[in-house]
Formats: sequence, structure tokens, C-alpha cells
Amino acid sequence: MTWSVKVLRAGNFRLDGGSMFGVVPKALWSRLTSPDSSNRIPLQTNCLLLENGQHRVLVESGYGQDWDDKSRKNFALEPRTVKDALEEIGVVSTSITHTIVTHLHFDHCGGLTELDENGQSRRVFMNAKCIVQQQEWMDAQDNRSTMSKTYLANNLSPLEEDLELVDGQHEVLPGLFVWPTPGHTWGHQSVRAHTKTGVVAFLGDVVPTVNHAPPAFSMGYDMLPWDNMKTKQAALSQAMEEQWQLVLAHEPNNPWVRVIDDPRSHGRHAFEALETE
Repeated sequence: MTWSVKVLRAGNFRLDGGSMFGVVPKALWSRLTSPDSSNRIPLQTNCLLLENGQHRVLVESGYGQDWDDKSRKNFALEPRTVKDALEEIGVVSTSITHTIVTHLHFDHCGGLTELDENGQSRRVFMNAKCIVQQQEWMDAQDNRSTMSKTYLANNLSPLEEDLELVDGQHEVLPGLFVWPTPGHTWGHQSVRAHTKTGVVAFLGDVVPTVNHAPPAFSMGYDMLPWDNMKTKQAALSQAMEEQWQLVLAHEPNNPWVRVIDDPRSHGRHAFEALETE
């Protein structure tokens, strides 16, 4: 069984450029992306809609709508959600059968919940199972993070109603897999789907933008920087060998790429843009 894939743009936002590039000096990363006056760089919350004729699966959900004015200003959050993106293509939230998140940071799972008329948080996709690694769920419950406002209770509590915890590689549905890709968090997972044109993979925050292909170009937000680097190298090697198409989670421009040998540095990886959709 093969899947069709559509990228959904769930909202632009901005994060600190130094944090997004970790140990890489600003003198280097600022050649690749231009920071604003607050040193923030432009990012997108890219999500996937996967369909096979029987199921509709949403991969990632963006940051959602539950934000006060101060937070919206701090992160330059666009007033947009994944629900808006779905409605623009005629897909109602009740038709989603499964949701998958790579991890439970607010900019990946926030769109799975919304506030009701009483200001209470509820699930957006009421008919969907939410698939997440068991390790990630446990860490989110314990707020196991160096960042104080990354795992948010209002994003997490409603998900308990229909949560499917997996441990390791798991076939969610025929031709649709998740597998552990630790480093950004201990329980981070990635997603790959078999389509008519080959494998499409979504690596989440293992490699968030086209500028994060080199080994050292990892985020200061990574809980396990060394592990993330090794995970990234292994994933990109497999993607190049097996000719996967990748969709990058936070790339603000074209998120569709394939992996090639970096012409400037033998043995390293680079990205080549793909024309899709």
C-alpha cells in the first residue's frame, strides 16, 4: 500500500539564531540565514498529510493557537495553525485517523490541542490516535529538558485520551513507519512513508533546515548533541543510499530535498532541492 504526501505550512515563527546553530559561530551561520534585530532567524512549522485511500495521517502539528500576546511577540508566531492549513485544502479535522509527532516540544505538538469556549484545552483531532515514543512521553511528563517552557501541560494532558505509545521501530500502518532517532531528545522519532515515487522521510529536529546538513550544525536545543550528530549522519547516509526524499521540519523555503555528497567536503552530506507538488 502506498501513500500520497502533501506538505502543510502550519505557521512561520522565529527562534534565536545562536540557539538554532549551537556551537557554530554566528560569523558562519549568518552567511546562510539572516537574523533580525533580536538575533532570531525565520523558520516554518512544516507538517505532512499522508493519505492512502483508507486513512488520513497528520505528521506534526506546529505550535497551535494557545499563546498569549507576549509569547506571540517573543517567537514572532504567525496567527495560523495546522487546522487552518487543512481547511484550506478541504480536509476537516474529524477525518484525520492518526497523528504522529516526532517529539512533544511545543512547536511540534501544540497544534494537536486548542482552547474551547471555556478556555479549557481539548484535542483538535478527536478521531485520531496519537503515536509517540514511550520514552518521549515519559520525559515530557517529567519535563526532562534544559528549557523551561518546552513541554507544556496544556498541549499534553488532552492527548492522554487516545494515545498510542510505541517502543522503537513500529509500523503504524502498512507502508508507514516510525523509528527512533535520538539526540534532540531521548525519545525523538522520525517517520518514513512508502509512496509511488519512493520513500518520503521526515526527520523532525534531527536536521531542521537545509542549513543543518553538516555534522557540527546542530542545535543548542539538542539534549544529546553528540548523539544527534551521529543520528543525523546515519540517517542522511541511508537517505542518500536509498534515494529518499526528505521534508525538513523547519525549513522556511522549499522543504523538499534529497541528500547528495557535499561537493565542498568529501564524505559529508548536502541537500539538493526537489521540485514537488
